Amino acid sequence: MTIQDFFRAYHRAALAFSGGVDSAYLLYAGLSCGAEIRPYYVKSQFQPQFEFEDALRLCRELGIEPRVLRLDALSVPEVRANGPDRCYSCKINIMSTVMAAAREEGYPFLLDGTNASDAADDRPGMRALGELGVLSPLRLCGLTKPEIRRLSREAGLFTWNKPAYACLATRVKTGESITNERLAAVEAGEDFLFSLGFTDFRLRTCGGAALLQFPAEQLPAAYAREEEIRRRLAADFSEIRIDPEGRRTSL
Repeated sequence: MTIQDFFRAYHRAALAFSGGVDSAYLLYAGLSCGAEIRPYYVKSQFQPQFEFEDALRLCRELGIEPRVLRLDALSVPEVRANGPDRCYSCKINIMSTVMAAAREEGYPFLLDGTNASDAADDRPGMRALGELGVLSPLRLCGLTKPEIRRLSREAGLFTWNKPAYACLATRVKTGESITNERLAAVEAGEDFLFSLGFTDFRLRTCGGAALLQFPAEQLPAAYAREEEIRRRLAADFSEIRIDPEGRRTSL
């Protein structure tokens, strides 16, 4: 099945839109195929402001108006508790919210940007998508992450080389409750590191401490600015440490 085949069969659909590489290309592809596709962006404490701004920019460039849905992600006790199934509970909450809004507007199908490079094992988020009947066209059409980046570049999408970005909830160690304060501290810390020129890193937190994981090639620069980083993050974290093994980056 090609992406054109898919949109011939599913001509009118809603898209759970994050503004990342995959959902950005899927939105572009749907519009290019002449499909009536509506992007829905769920804004919660788990999405940093720059992701929201990227999503709005992409929609502006494609000439389509997104529907922004506000959601309190921490209103779900299982999400707040941050157990092993947090992602499942969160995905159910997000997709159910989008699905309800889409049905009100007459969209019979809900799409997401899962691609053929994403593992098909029992990942909680994948399980939630299956239970809700969310369709993943990129995966169904066999499009991998490298292919999506190539096609996005050819299409002129600014997202083509955007680093993979997991939500802020992934920064809090499993089993440690997620709070608005923790999320705000992580986002502020990552914003500061972005301002220093670092990219594709993670600030992970546990028990009030912060572990900074930079790609290996950025570690020398991180150590050179370690004191500056420590001073800036000290107000929000009891301990700041740079992971000497670095971060293994993804596609």
